[in-house]
Amino acid sequence: MAKHIQSFTEAVTITRREFTLEAALAVLAGCMITVSDACGSKSTTDPSPAPSDITGTVSANHGHTAVVTSAQITAANAVVLNIQGTAVHNHTLSLSQAELQMLKNRQAVSKDSSSDVSATAGVHLHTVTFTPA
Repeated sequence: MAKHIQSFTEAVTITRREFTLEAALAVLAGCMITVSDACGSKSTTDPSPAPSDITGTVSANHGHTAVVTSAQITAANAVVLNIQGTAVHNHTLSLSQAELQMLKNRQAVSKDSSSDVSATAGVHLHTVTFTPA
């Protein structure tokens, strides 16, 4: 048995140069792992920042204002917006849960308003585009 211990000791004996080289490689390998983990993919559990209110751009506008609030985006329940603004007539705009989720994910949403009558413009509608920042 003593013979086995002696041959094992001889098999693992390394020179100072080999030890230094192996130690340096181990340190460098540790740094590479640390750097790659620190710079790796973003954790999917990080909550995204709450979106702010988004003012839509209204096509052929004559005083309408369309705003979807951050609370409406965060709640993600379908909403109907009144976009009358300073116009003399009203239009409504419906946004689905899926469209609110798109806004939350910072994706643009374009949607047609209701078609309503105006004394000056007749029966018409507007396309509203929400472009999150």
